[in-house]
Amino acid sequence: MTGPTVVVGEVADGHLTGPTLEAIGVARALGRPTVGFVAGAHARSAGPEFARYGVLEVYVADDARLDSAPGGARVGPLREVLASTGASVVLAGGTTNGRELVGRIAIAWDAAAATGVTELAAVEDGVRVRRPIFGGRATESRRLTGERQAIALRPHAFPSPAESPGTPHLHEVSPGALPAPLAAAERTGVAPTVRGAGPGLTDASIVVSGGRGLRGPENFHLVEELAAALGAAVGASRAVTDAGWRPTSFQVGQTGRAVSPQLYVAVGISGAIQHIVGMISSRVIVAINSDASAPIFKVADYGVVGDLFQIVPALTAEVRRVRGL
Repeated sequence: MTGPTVVVGEVADGHLTGPTLEAIGVARALGRPTVGFVAGAHARSAGPEFARYGVLEVYVADDARLDSAPGGARVGPLREVLASTGASVVLAGGTTNGRELVGRIAIAWDAAAATGVTELAAVEDGVRVRRPIFGGRATESRRLTGERQAIALRPHAFPSPAESPGTPHLHEVSPGALPAPLAAAERTGVAPTVRGAGPGLTDASIVVSGGRGLRGPENFHLVEELAAALGAAVGASRAVTDAGWRPTSFQVGQTGRAVSPQLYVAVGISGAIQHIVGMISSRVIVAINSDASAPIFKVADYGVVGDLFQIVPALTAEVRRVRGL
């Protein structure tokens, strides 16, 4: 690895997203020069954001068409940046867009690739990574050798970097002529997903999820009250969303949202493999269930066997007391 690291940025509400900040922190830890790249209608606004975290060279493809176009539309300008900087590594956050772009650029750039990475270190002939596989039931160590590596990180697996403000140097990159199929898609609107009162499910550092053990939608307030006391996002198992107790946007699992919070609390969730796949990379897992043989206890760091209708209100009250709520 001889060239700089290029961090692919994503912008939401005028600011770099959390996964982008995590990628910046990883890039800086590699000990190589770090370059930023961002494409879309508000790309220029990302320059000061990158510079706030020590990334002073920022390449922008400021073109609204790239917001609506598929990820392949960003490959052209990104390749231009990689060529002009002599980069060795591309890092992206573990979002849907980041994973897609890493796959596409790995082919176009002839690079070794890995996604869902939770550990990363520079080695003499490339990069060494670790990532969960088989739905989190195993961890793979892999060495990416050669001159080029393209990597998508797993959300919340790395801390955000400390601020190191500087003056950004913006470099304009032309998106080029978009092929007709890529330019044909036009975004006509964005509708926010239905969510709880707390933080977003995929971005939250704490998630409290409820399952069928709650017995009915009228009892789901127990989960919501505990989440509110903890400042957590609210999630649900597939059984809950299939039953219509909560919208599908609450679902955690293989066919729902994959979350990686610092703390995951599973309330009345038995632990089907479909659910476990979506939360297994959580830093600490706490399970509350009346069935001592429930599969969720096999992946939990802490387990409470008992009646959730007594345990959860008592836990909520204690959290409120400790936090002075």
